[in-house]
Amino acid sequence: MIENPNEVVTKAILRLVPVPGLEKPAALITLDNGFDYKKPNSFGPGGLRSLDEAITAATAADPSFIALTGKPFIFCVGADITGMPLINSREQALALGELGHKVFARLKNSQIPTFAFVNGAAMGGGLEVALHCHYRTVSTGAAALALPEVAIGLIPGWGGSQILPNLIGIINAATVILQNPLTQKTLRPKQAKEMGVADALFEAADFLEDSLAWAAGVVKGEVTVERPEIERKDWDGVLEFVKAMLDEKLHGAVPSANKAVELLALAKDASFEDGTAAETEALADLIMGDEARASLYSFDLVQRRAKRPVGVPDKSLARKVTKVGIIGAGLMASQLALLFLRRLQVPVVLTDLDQERVDKGVAYVTGEIDKLVAKKRMDEGTAAKLRLLISGSVDKSVFADADFVIEAVFENLDLKKQIWAELEKIVKPEAILATNTSSLSITEMAADLEHPERVVGFHFFNPVAVLPLLEIIRGEKTDDATLSTAFEVGKQLKKSSVLVKDAPAFVVNRLLTRVTSEIFQAVDAGTPLDVVNVAMDPLGLPMRPIALLQLVGPAVAYHVGETLHAAFPDRYVDSPNLKRIVDSRLPVMVDKEINPEIIKILEVGDAPLTADEVRQKALDGLAEEIRIMLDEGVVAEAQDIDLCMILGAGYPFHLGGVTPYLDRSGTAARVAGKRFLPDGVANVRS
Repeated sequence: MIENPNEVVTKAILRLVPVPGLEKPAALITLDNGFDYKKPNSFGPGGLRSLDEAITAATAADPSFIALTGKPFIFCVGADITGMPLINSREQALALGELGHKVFARLKNSQIPTFAFVNGAAMGGGLEVALHCHYRTVSTGAAALALPEVAIGLIPGWGGSQILPNLIGIINAATVILQNPLTQKTLRPKQAKEMGVADALFEAADFLEDSLAWAAGVVKGEVTVERPEIERKDWDGVLEFVKAMLDEKLHGAVPSANKAVELLALAKDASFEDGTAAETEALADLIMGDEARASLYSFDLVQRRAKRPVGVPDKSLARKVTKVGIIGAGLMASQLALLFLRRLQVPVVLTDLDQERVDKGVAYVTGEIDKLVAKKRMDEGTAAKLRLLISGSVDKSVFADADFVIEAVFENLDLKKQIWAELEKIVKPEAILATNTSSLSITEMAADLEHPERVVGFHFFNPVAVLPLLEIIRGEKTDDATLSTAFEVGKQLKKSSVLVKDAPAFVVNRLLTRVTSEIFQAVDAGTPLDVVNVAMDPLGLPMRPIALLQLVGPAVAYHVGETLHAAFPDRYVDSPNLKRIVDSRLPVMVDKEINPEIIKILEVGDAPLTADEVRQKALDGLAEEIRIMLDEGVVAEAQDIDLCMILGAGYPFHLGGVTPYLDRSGTAARVAGKRFLPDGVANVRS
């Protein structure tokens, strides 16, 4: 068994607890790693052995029942994945799977009744250990319940793929094991009870007392737990449908999803022993695969690096923001207003050219607040407060006392410069001026101002409420106080912020546009749209290129392309066919298919490429562009490129963002001259 010298061991602490109505005490095992909820419980080799020892001691005490619970707010969030990069042989991976199965099976096979009192977040192996218990209660305060392994390149490898479908049925199990991880969803406590994952739901305030009393009722026969008989006749049909959906969405690019389907199929008729043995083999295969290592790298970026952005000035320099101004009242500006309002809960004021537009923007914000109340995602008291804090005006003098003003107007440099020149005469000297530009130069935008040091790029991604990335761009004269304030505001907005140098289109748009440029060079050469559209399928990207073009909008894509063509004409083409699509104003996609009317307006050459050739040209373009960006210092490290592509472009975990895929495919070494990441960081060490 591989040991992890850095494991924060979650100890299983046993105490015997008297329970009213029972002659013998209950054996209560509490999982606790000694830290608060910010460092959740997890299972490494040391934690599993501690649980094994606690079960042995609990059994020897001959209690009325054995119950497993967690520290405040946290049950257990699964395997300690920090140790997985240390696994360098399949034998070590097998040993980890077998140890988890061996320890957890003791709860399932116990002659003494076993209970899981799920008092807080239970994910991965944490939920699996609960599933091994004979009965489960869950707290209304449990933040998340999930089996998220497929999303990080693994499978529920400690019994989850075999127990869950036989507990809640194949449809619900496929939702929890496949659909939820791939759409970044978790179960809420009420859902878990309704599905049958939990047998009882209790309020957080008295959760442990109520769970102990309920367990006593079960032991005495006063409480009967009824579980429905699982329907098996449609099992295979459900999985065939699931497999078809996965093929359509992921195109076979995510091995963990395919393995999960195989294990769910096995759960229909296999013995528990055979099923869990297959789990162990599958887990070992995946742990020793590059996709899982890239996924774990991605997970670490999102969970750690995103919370500690590199190169940020000390937060003590940040200025307090007590009022926010937003220039513009269109959809993007209104989304920004709602976000600032909800997160900062300070006065937010919109301005635009006429009262009708201003009123429409304010109405959008109040309408969204009403929707949140209706969905019970916001209480009426908070809603009433926020309605009082949002306002609009056609007079920019309302920004006189604002601490932070952001513009979200049309992407035109002259227009933005004009706005800032006007605003500088109105706002107070220390006010931060932020721009949501997607491609224009921050330095040029601030060049004519008296105080260019307070201008900063604040680039959100659409939809603002959903995508977590915020590119914060430092112009040549942006000072530390402005930058520090920008990052503190980003933190308050609950965004993951990355520091970016002022360079054309920054990170995400620069790379996506490079792919679009390569795609349309292929179209111009004569490659059919349906061929370029499927060229990137083997990567398992969230959207095909033509669908992404439809989402972004051809005009926006073309505008960013123009900016980059002007800056780098040798690498970014000015595609005449993309211009034709923009000028036609026709929808690119109709009913999820390429619009045949679009195909008719294209003028193409006689040198078409295959899908494989298109894909390789796009990958070569990405590798070249990333190497140039790193050499130019657009971001600190390749990790920041990957973080941006994951959080801003939805690039999947199994790619590691983008640079691990370019490394392992050999593209980085061939095109850029060397790997982007050291061997073993996001792949199985060579």
